[in-house]
Amino acid sequence: MSGVRLGLRENLAQFSLLVVVNAFVGAMVGMERTLLPPIAEQEFHLAAKSAVLSFIVVFGVTKALTNYLAGRLSDHVGRKHVLVVGWLIAAPVPFMLMWAPSWSWVLVANAFLGVSQGLTWSTTVIMKIDLAGPARRGFAMGFNEFAGYFAVAGSALATGFIAARYGLRPEPFYLGIGFVLAGLLLSTLAVRETRHHAVAESRLHDALVTASTPSQREIFWRTTLRDKNLSSVSQAGLVNNLNDGMAWGLFPLFFTAAGLGLGQIGTLAAIYPATWGVAQLLTGAWSDRIGRKWLIASGMWVQAGGIAVVVVAGGFAGFATGAALLGIGTAMVYPTLLAAIGDVAHPSWRASAVGVYRFWRDLGYAIGALLAGLIADALGLPAAMWAVAALTFASGVVAAFRMTETLPARTS
Repeated sequence: MSGVRLGLRENLAQFSLLVVVNAFVGAMVGMERTLLPPIAEQEFHLAAKSAVLSFIVVFGVTKALTNYLAGRLSDHVGRKHVLVVGWLIAAPVPFMLMWAPSWSWVLVANAFLGVSQGLTWSTTVIMKIDLAGPARRGFAMGFNEFAGYFAVAGSALATGFIAARYGLRPEPFYLGIGFVLAGLLLSTLAVRETRHHAVAESRLHDALVTASTPSQREIFWRTTLRDKNLSSVSQAGLVNNLNDGMAWGLFPLFFTAAGLGLGQIGTLAAIYPATWGVAQLLTGAWSDRIGRKWLIASGMWVQAGGIAVVVVAGGFAGFATGAALLGIGTAMVYPTLLAAIGDVAHPSWRASAVGVYRFWRDLGYAIGALLAGLIADALGLPAAMWAVAALTFASGVVAAFRMTETLPARTS
């Protein structure tokens, strides 16, 4: 334990490795973002938008539940074990998607993918927080989310162009086999355990690891409702992924209805997460300087504006502008929310708090897909998108009025 050091510079090799691993985690989701909505309509002939978006509901529910479990497991059995198991669960996903004979196979594949993402992405987040220590937590989260979502963008773009040339299946999903192999090998052979870094940070707080640890029930309700800052973060995360679930499921259908081809749709599907990913390199570090609260509130408002621009736009240029705005707003929010959790939660129960936050955040995928699908079936695609924009704006208002700044309390 005496050899453990906190900080990005002190742990640069392992931190960089985890950035690469998280890129492969993100790429697994990216391969679906362009393809599954058109596969649902063109190959399985699903007409109802709620049915088309059912794969996101399955993904969101399984990922949310697994996020909560991942946080608890990381605190009890170690981070690396959870990461490796997550990659093993991802192994069947590309094969199931490329050869699925019915939509139910796609749903099962997304259940596997949700469990895998909950274990792998949650664990890489927790491990980077462990390594970075308190001083540059926002920068660390920005780098983590940059790697994941820039890879989402690259994968969405690549699968869109492959599909435009070779068809929707099976060729685009060949990439997924490579992503799984690379992620599994790196996680098994090169990643090292980081739980002892959290223990070292706990001791810097002049407390034993077990002394200040609340029960799992208390951590859940504190993060969900009782603590104003943690609960504000949780609701903002839920609504953030609610609008991402809508964008994932409805944007490709909206762009198809506007007459765009698969190549253009793949480009648009990449612009949003690419902007999101790259901008986080700035916004995560920025939150270490100016604080968390107003980046979170204003980021939600920028997201709402981006969705509105997509709805009113009449062509590719307008769609791209709206997608970029949505990405910028999400970049303002995403790493900042994780950094705020790290500010508030004690190191001895931080992984569990991250798990609870990510439970609510990724449940937003399911809620967004259900809500957007039902409204789209009843009132049309634009009405569903306007409703999600309004909810996103309201979430920013909640953060502005309920949350207090978390950064000064940790650095004063």
